Amino acid sequence: MGKVLSEQQIRAYVEQGFVSPIDVLSEDEAAQYLQRLEDAETQYPEWANPHKRNNVHLSFKCLDELAHHPRVLDAVEDLLGSHFSLWGTVLFCKDPESPHYVSWHQDATYMGMSRDTFVTPWLALTDSNITTGCMQMIPGSHRGEIVKHEDTYGEFNILTRGQQVIDVDETQAVDMILKPGQMSLHHAKIIHGSRPNQSTKRRVGFAMQSYMPPEVEQVIGKNLWLDVRGRNPRKNNTVLRRPAHDLDPVSMSDRALADTNMDDILYRGAAQKRNF
Repeated sequence: MGKVLSEQQIRAYVEQGFVSPIDVLSEDEAAQYLQRLEDAETQYPEWANPHKRNNVHLSFKCLDELAHHPRVLDAVEDLLGSHFSLWGTVLFCKDPESPHYVSWHQDATYMGMSRDTFVTPWLALTDSNITTGCMQMIPGSHRGEIVKHEDTYGEFNILTRGQQVIDVDETQAVDMILKPGQMSLHHAKIIHGSRPNQSTKRRVGFAMQSYMPPEVEQVIGKNLWLDVRGRNPRKNNTVLRRPAHDLDPVSMSDRALADTNMDDILYRGAAQKRNF
């Protein structure tokens, strides 16, 4: 038995490549965090928008708090052990009746890491279900290697390159249905994606992508990390700093470094660069 996850849930993660749902916040708490995020989006739109959605935890205190929430970290510790760092975060927001979607892909494909033993929590701040375009996972697909991805640069595909895995058996897909305040955890190599939001409500998810043990190093790009738990010594490691308040100049400077680094890594070798 782990701190948060049961033995059955830990086994499910190992065998299937994901586990869901896991309670983190009450629905009232999730609504409060959503309000704080939307207030930040309104007050500082240049720092949180569909084209500025990476590493927002380095700008806004509410997302920093979620990335350090004890229940999130305890669940990650159940899978990785007591030493890990955070590479980055991504806001996945789908407006009502939006055509935007996420194609089938594996996170580890373009992240430039030495190993793929890392985990991503995806926390729902609104209902994430079939109608709103929840994530879908292909069970067991993490047990193989990284498969071929095709860069499509699709207009409504919100991945950087519009990258997608070819020939996915969608009949095997499992829907990650989450209530506000619940999260899923998924493996770096699990094939996953999400469909458009067909509802009249906004769908908001916060992906902490990803928590990594110290043996995982950046081999493409710079080693920039936010140390979270334990000791995480890495060669040429630069430790990022948490914001003391919204738009803290110290962490905003770190965000500029992290955003540039992430762009350089994710778009390396790409035929074109988009605003995602």
